[in-house]
Amino acid sequence: MKDAPQPRAGVRDIARAAGVSLGTVHRALHGRADVNEKTRQKVLAAARRLGYQPNLTARALASAKTTIRIGVCIPRKIRYFYDQMRDGILEEAERYSHLGLEILYEPVPSLGSGEEAALTRMFSENVRAIVLTPGLPGRLTPLIDEAEKQRGIRVVCVASDDSSSARSTAISVEPRLNGTLAAELMSKLTHPRARVAVITGMMATEDHAGKVQGFAAEFQRACPQGQLAAIIEDHQTERESYVKSLELLRTEPELAGIYVSTANCLPVCRALQESGAAGRVKLITTDLFPEALPWFERNVISASIYQHPYVQGQTAIRLLVDHFLQQAPLPATHYLNPAIVLKANLQLFREIHARS
Repeated sequence: MKDAPQPRAGVRDIARAAGVSLGTVHRALHGRADVNEKTRQKVLAAARRLGYQPNLTARALASAKTTIRIGVCIPRKIRYFYDQMRDGILEEAERYSHLGLEILYEPVPSLGSGEEAALTRMFSENVRAIVLTPGLPGRLTPLIDEAEKQRGIRVVCVASDDSSSARSTAISVEPRLNGTLAAELMSKLTHPRARVAVITGMMATEDHAGKVQGFAAEFQRACPQGQLAAIIEDHQTERESYVKSLELLRTEPELAGIYVSTANCLPVCRALQESGAAGRVKLITTDLFPEALPWFERNVISASIYQHPYVQGQTAIRLLVDHFLQQAPLPATHYLNPAIVLKANLQLFREIHARS
């Protein structure tokens, strides 16, 4: 996790530490005359104590006195993952909001649902960029190409990709690497002749397909006598995942492991517990959220592959602001390094602290 961008001290942190308003912090840091000297010194002392470093990109935006509007089209479901990504986007954007950065938030109900209509609406809203999670990339390719080639709108794909399109960049943990890590873990947690299964969202989604492909190839290498018994699509719905998990456990009594390649792991946990297979069937999940913690503690979840959803959203905004204001080129891809979550290191992850 050392290479992941970390939240840096910002004006909100200084305002809280100094007990003043955001406006007062801005005026004090920029040497405005309408702040008394005692308050200015209080603000500056808080900034030094927190290790605040002025953001040169933000200053460039302030001097340009311009508006940069960024459209955001990500799913509401599965909220365990996308809420964290949304927070990364909105909280990073808030650092620049007083300087002219605006977010047009156009969420869709779920992956692959309503994306075309949302993108079309954004075209009429004078956005300069769109942050998008493409669920059905082939269907979106013409719109992404129109945005980039005809409208001059930069498109940033997060958490999945539309690699055949003209999108500017894609931000994620490389999906095949996700699957490869899960397979290597699974080979160590099970036995040489293990029968295992993968539960994913939709194979039409590049991220989901890449994880399955990576898992299948590595499990065959690491466990040559084992077998991938099933690949199940649950379309990221809890009911479908629960029903299909129970059916899998009924028809595969010797199943040794399950890899859930999306954040939709809770129905699988319930199915394992209700069928009496919890603990015997090793479960590797994806990402981390408060509701998953009891399943770690009960040893139902053996491990999870963490994709830094907050940092994915945060990075999308940082790359776009630097691109527009500093003319920084957008990389073809920006892959984050995944982390392996075990019960022993749960406390190291930011999501653990959201637990009520």
